[in-house]
Amino acid sequence: MKKELTFYLIRHGRTVWNEEGLMQGWGDSPLTEAGIRGARLTGKALAQVPFAAAYSSCLQRTIDTTEHILADRDVPRFQHKGLNEHYFGRWEGQRISQLRELEEFQQMLNAPLDYKAQTNGGETWDKLAQRSMQAMRDIIRVHQQGNILIVSHGHTLRLLMALFGGASWQNHREEGNSVSMLNTSINMVRYIQHRDKSQGDFYVEKLNDVAHLSEA
Repeated sequence: MKKELTFYLIRHGRTVWNEEGLMQGWGDSPLTEAGIRGARLTGKALAQVPFAAAYSSCLQRTIDTTEHILADRDVPRFQHKGLNEHYFGRWEGQRISQLRELEEFQQMLNAPLDYKAQTNGGETWDKLAQRSMQAMRDIIRVHQQGNILIVSHGHTLRLLMALFGGASWQNHREEGNSVSMLNTSINMVRYIQHRDKSQGDFYVEKLNDVAHLSEA
């Protein structure tokens, strides 16, 4: 019997630090009213999907988003640190508009291979790719069939979706390889692994869909 899973990957709802233009990373701030509304609309859009389980990062904004999406549905909920956002070190809590002037910040955005996270003490793209893909492998190992809800973060999901689509962490920021993840957007990926294969394949079926948010 082949393993077949469908992942619904959601970026968390909009937060206070999103509104204030501050780097968030492993720091955290609460969902705004708009963020809560977006999560609930996502839940409405996915109401007919029978989820076998839901996984979020260990950061409160994704845990809260998961709760608003699922509400009182009887779906097992778990957290995985591998789904956490990119760690930005000393940049966290600082204004993005000021950080944009830094060479290392531009490297992070435009040249992942050159970004060493030396001045901020943060996390390289290589490390983020390794831990986020390991998180997905951990989840895949647990489940044989069904739909899985994943609630994570902007950088983490943008990188994962690019990797699922065949890009590498080195080139994933190049035009055409990835898009900036919108808050409470729906991304859908199918994973199929045949019995005689040690690994399966990912198929991207929906990317950054926000049609369900038009009710807001």
